[in-house]
Parts: sequence; structure tokens; C-alpha cells
Amino acid sequence: MTSVRLLVGTRKGAFILTSDGTRKDWQVDGPLFPGWEIYHVNGSPVAPDRLYASQSSGWFGQVIQRSDDGGKNWEAVGNDFTYEPPVGDHLWYDGTPRPWEFKRVWHLEPSRTDPDTVWAGAEDAALYKSTDGGGKWEELTALRQHRTGPQWQPGAGGMCLHTIITHPTDPDRIYVAISAAGAFRTDDGGASWLPINAGLRSDGIADEDAEVGHCVHRIAMHPSRPDTLFMQKHWDVLRTDDAGGRWREISGNLPTDFGFPIAVHAHEPETIYVVPITSDSLHYVMDGKLRVYRSRTGGEQWEPLTAGLPQEHCYVNVLRDAMAVDTLDECGIYFGTSGGQVYGSADSGDSWTAIVRDLPPICSVEVQVLP
Repeated sequence: MTSVRLLVGTRKGAFILTSDGTRKDWQVDGPLFPGWEIYHVNGSPVAPDRLYASQSSGWFGQVIQRSDDGGKNWEAVGNDFTYEPPVGDHLWYDGTPRPWEFKRVWHLEPSRTDPDTVWAGAEDAALYKSTDGGGKWEELTALRQHRTGPQWQPGAGGMCLHTIITHPTDPDRIYVAISAAGAFRTDDGGASWLPINAGLRSDGIADEDAEVGHCVHRIAMHPSRPDTLFMQKHWDVLRTDDAGGRWREISGNLPTDFGFPIAVHAHEPETIYVVPITSDSLHYVMDGKLRVYRSRTGGEQWEPLTAGLPQEHCYVNVLRDAMAVDTLDECGIYFGTSGGQVYGSADSGDSWTAIVRDLPPICSVEVQVLP
């Protein structure tokens, strides 16, 4: 019988939520790694019981954990996240040079075809790859050593490489996003990188054609249309239909176009979801109302989805990796909040249920559909 597994990373451990295909009743297991910051937990698309978790602590540093049995047992695997000397230093907010540092892994992206291949996005702005299930890691140094690197700056959360999207059929094409440098694409497996930020407009950047310096929060893609990408930026929701050649704004009638996550419906590549929040200084939902916004037209026209979500006295945020969709016939949508709630919808967002409440603040949510 089909089952659904949610992988939830929080500020104080990881949790695994499981249900059958009806997605009505959920079993909650955890916390795993209690007390540790778990920035991201993700599973292999081709070997569902192979899970990876990014475990971090200001005291003990970065650890990658791997499970081969769906999260019942874990082992710490290779953590040789070494930095090669970069070409020059990047710049801090005040324009003074600042050396590159390694702080933590923000995002783990398992291969679509090989359970032993996984990419890791780190702070500061580095991309790593392992081909042995996380045992050994190699930095794809061409990205951090890009000629524009000295112009990159950290966003409020640091200079994190938080988005990794692999092409569904071309293994050499990868998209990444860095806060606050922008989006980049490789067509040769990481040997070289192209900034793909044309059309982005950002406060504080006078040059409208600036190659880099944009604070991208999240990018999403539907595998059936790999040249179409959707972006939630630091102000603005955008799309590109030419693999990042040029972006155009699709914020439309959103009440605010500031937010962090963006997701695409599993079966409708023109249906997208965002969670607007008040502003870049007020990181909570507007008017005390938790609303997911859906566009069925690829942008421009948006509708609020509120059934089952709190509509008064709610002041939570939803982080960039904390929204996911499943692949069941009636697409399920899930997201986690800074207040520790995980909400799920089994009808494409028309109605919502709180799957679990009162977890630690949620960093990430991923979903697996299991046979």
C-alpha cells in the first residue's frame, strides 16, 4: 500500500512523519539528533530508504548523517568539507575584503538516478559533490572561484548556497542559487558556471544589468519543463522560460511579494505556491493570517488558500526549504513554520490540516511517496 513520508528538519532535531495514501492520520517519530540544528533532511528518489541529513552545531561543527533504512538507524559519514584557496576575497557589506569561510551545509540534493551521488550546498557559497554516499566530498571549485565571486555578499542569513536543482535528463546541467549572489547554471557538470540573473531588479543595485548581487531566496522547477523556473526573490516572484536566460516578474496580485519558499504542483507545471510574509524586516505573515497563495496560470493571478489555516493572531514564518509537494494523483502540499507546525493539504491546497504542532522551529520539509 502506498505511504507518504515527511522528512522534517528543525532547530532542535529531525522528525519523520508517516501516513498511508489517504494522508489523514500521521505517525510522528523523533526527535532524531535531539538538540542539534538539522538544516535539511532529504531522501534519494531512486532508493527511498537512503536518507541524508545535515546536522550542525556552533559547538561541534558540521556532520552529515546517512540512513539506509528509512531513518531507523543513522551513521555519520565523511565530512571533509575542505576549501581550496579561492581567487581573491569576496566583499563584506561595507566593501572591505572578507575571507571565505566554511560554516554549515544548508541543502542536500540526492541524484535523480544514483543513490550514492549527492550534492551539498554550503555557507559560504560552495557546492560539494559525493559519489560514494557521502563518504568523500569534493568541492566544485569553479563556482566559488567564478570571476564575479569578489562581488558576492551575504544575505541576512549568511552567504548560503541553498538551492540545487538537477536537470531531469541532462546530468551535466545544474542550477544553484546563492544568497546574496544570485542564480547560476552549469552545462558541463560544474566545470564552468554562468550567472543567470538577467531581468532581476534589486534595491541597492544601481546597475539594472548587474550580473550578480541579487538575493535569491528559492527556485523551483517542474521536471516536465526543465527550462521553466520559478523564483522567490528578496522582493519579487519571477519566472524564466529559457533556462535562466531572462526572468520576468509574476508577482501579480499578491498582497506582498516578499517570502522564502516557492513550489510547483506535481502534475500541473503552471500551478505554483508561495507564502508571502510582511517584509524583509518583519518576518511573519501579514495581518496575523497564515495564507498560502496559489497561481494556476504560472503567475500574475493568485488566490489565497486559507481553509484550515489560522486566520488571526498568527505570526509565523515559512523558510525557503520548508515547503514540498508529493506525487500522488491528488497532489499533496506540505509546509512547516517557525512556530513548529507542519501543515498538509491532500487536495492541492484547497484545505489544510495541522499534521503536528509545537515542534521546534522548522528549517526544512521534504516528502517521499513510498510503494
